[in-house]
Amino acid sequence: MIAAVDIGGTKIGVGMVDDDGRVLSRRETPTSAELGYAKALDRTAVLLREAAKVSGLEITGIGIGSTGPVDPITGEIGDVNFLPGWQGSKIVEDLHRLFRVPVAMENDADAAAIGEAGWGAGKDKKRLIYVTVGTGIGGGVILDGSLYRGVDGAHPEIGHHVIDASGPACLCGFHGCWESLAAGPAMVSWVETVTGPDYPHRENLSAKKICELAVAGDDLAKRAVEREARYLGLGLANLVVMFTPDAIVLGGSVMKSADLFMEGIRRVIRESCRYVPFEKTEIALASLGDDANLIGAARVWHHRFAGRMQHAS
Repeated sequence: MIAAVDIGGTKIGVGMVDDDGRVLSRRETPTSAELGYAKALDRTAVLLREAAKVSGLEITGIGIGSTGPVDPITGEIGDVNFLPGWQGSKIVEDLHRLFRVPVAMENDADAAAIGEAGWGAGKDKKRLIYVTVGTGIGGGVILDGSLYRGVDGAHPEIGHHVIDASGPACLCGFHGCWESLAAGPAMVSWVETVTGPDYPHRENLSAKKICELAVAGDDLAKRAVEREARYLGLGLANLVVMFTPDAIVLGGSVMKSADLFMEGIRRVIRESCRYVPFEKTEIALASLGDDANLIGAARVWHHRFAGRMQHAS
């Protein structure tokens, strides 16, 4: 029985996940990264024992999906903005020491890609790209059934390929990255830029609120949605042209309003991918739901120690 650990900037979740990708028990705690790694490790261990006790099952392995960057080979946490002071912490080694079971870790977007390819919308797809659109844009790439790694095991940062070099500044230091144009905060930034202080919805504006306003008929919000669909479509079209995958699976908080964007996304792909069989790339929504992070973390263990992507029957 595989225990899953999902490490985010806001919370740490754990759960027990069976071989069909079902979460049998779950627990969570605030990350409280400022209190230090050691205390977070202690709380995680307590939650893992509680989740195992509730499920009545013994932990036989632990899979971790963590906000990145992380080193999946050494099992160390990298220089993560949300986890100040945690760099170099060896969480894989520490959980192995505490529980005496095999432990594997991946970046959370890679974990989600593995989960969707094994138990979700990408099941039976050998070439799959998972894209998560929320406060940022990230993703994972599955090629020939295995997670793609770059040099030194690096995780491809698909949110930082350039869409418009004259576009807005990005946190990465460049301009016009996909994330700076199409992540949730980019929607908010655009609306704030084109409106004056008298716009009645400026307070507590979010991507979710913009989508709700668009559905309610707000003209400016509808323009923001059209712009978002175009920029999402441009980034996805680039992935289709470069990888020609069997499927691209879309997840993340912004994609909870996917019905507002899908028509525009598909139109951009049709217009710009004529040199590849774009119609054979399925554009699908992530299917693992609210437990996607835990399920993906558990699948990390299966993927690593089985040596290849397995498909649940």
